[in-house]
Amino acid sequence: MNRKTDKPNVLFIMSDQHRYDYVETPESYADKAPEALKTPNLRRLTEIGVNFPNCTVNAPVCAPSRIGLAAGIQPSRLGSLGNGSFYPTAIPTYYQQLRDHGYRVGCVGKLDLAKPDGYNGRYGDRPRAYGWGFTHPEECEGKMHAGKSATPIGPYTNYLEEKGLLVKFHQDYRNRSSSGGWIKNGSYDSVLETEDFEDTYIGRRSTEFIENIPDDFPWHLFVSFVGPHDPFDPPTEYGDMYRQADMPAPIADDMHGKPEWVKNRTVDITPEQVKITRQQYCAATQLIDDQIGNMLNALEQRGMLQNTYIIYSSDHGEMLGDHGLYTKSVPYEASLRVPLIIAGPGINGQRTSNSLVELIDINPTICDLVGVPVLENIDGQSVVPILNGDTESHRDNAVSRLQNFTCIRTETHKLIESRDGFIELYDLQNDPDELDNIADDNPQLVEELTSVMNSRYGPSLV
Repeated sequence: MNRKTDKPNVLFIMSDQHRYDYVETPESYADKAPEALKTPNLRRLTEIGVNFPNCTVNAPVCAPSRIGLAAGIQPSRLGSLGNGSFYPTAIPTYYQQLRDHGYRVGCVGKLDLAKPDGYNGRYGDRPRAYGWGFTHPEECEGKMHAGKSATPIGPYTNYLEEKGLLVKFHQDYRNRSSSGGWIKNGSYDSVLETEDFEDTYIGRRSTEFIENIPDDFPWHLFVSFVGPHDPFDPPTEYGDMYRQADMPAPIADDMHGKPEWVKNRTVDITPEQVKITRQQYCAATQLIDDQIGNMLNALEQRGMLQNTYIIYSSDHGEMLGDHGLYTKSVPYEASLRVPLIIAGPGINGQRTSNSLVELIDINPTICDLVGVPVLENIDGQSVVPILNGDTESHRDNAVSRLQNFTCIRTETHKLIESRDGFIELYDLQNDPDELDNIADDNPQLVEELTSVMNSRYGPSLV
């Protein structure tokens, strides 16, 4: 007896280090986004779905952000304040919840739920992955994770080894790191052809999953690209597309009113070098968008597009020279805010919700969308009422925490408390670039926001 499920599928696509404004959306963030950037498939998703431009991550660095997402819980409550974190085995994941309610649960790409354990298994199916709830895992190496290993440590580096490319790739990453840093002198094209670039590999394997997965059970596929994370090394085919493209200038900041730990992270880089990093970042982003297009085509060819929820987001942003900073781990907008687009059956498209959303809210949203019970006692809140048009509001504030800081963002203000007690307060309506620290002039507002911020964090669970 053959049967075909009528329950909806979920395609959850996540990139690594994709800031909120470097995406082609109906709003286009005209004052910030490069006009040259082309992401037609992400734009298509906004046209058939809902765009959330005010999505904030709960910890702007890879492992804590992804751990919090899997649990639906503030990562700091799980003891995760940096990349040296393991997912606590006593805490259920939404992947397990979907599996236990009849879903095949696949992944292709980076998970970072056990980042200190550097071996992913020959096929990316190490036993840990099944424990997290995946029935069809292909856990790939992170970008620098792959480049720093001279021997195969996962499915992607095994692929390169089989094609005789691993030595060349590894030596290239050694050269980049020894040339004065990834950013300043390491933002040049990949030594690999497009077909061998890791995000192409992840996209290809994800498309094959969609093409081949049986349709007798519903499925959830977590696709986790490793770009546009630094080093900014797109294949030349894509780098050439942006070589002459104009880029918006970074936010210039004299750093007055910023804490010392942030000032110490500034990068001495010329305007031309900043421009190159932004061009390369755009090139890597377009490659990911092309891979998303392949997945959408595969869904259409299998007749699954109308019965699949599609979600796109990222684990954190990228400063790209704003305030003289690069990468993430700081509490400013380009680091904290990420794209979030949700499309699928029953969702009216071409809508934008300016509501404040946290990344962990995706966890209960997915379960809610497909009729699976939401995990109990979590911090995440489903955005399905917004998707259904029942409400226009979601959260009054969003919070984020790492070892160096805790912050709270409302619709109008952002309060940041550094570990050494240094306080920053920004009026986001009148100072969206976060240049003027007004904490000293607004002690009552600082006190009020501090109280709300602290109330957002429950007791530790580990």
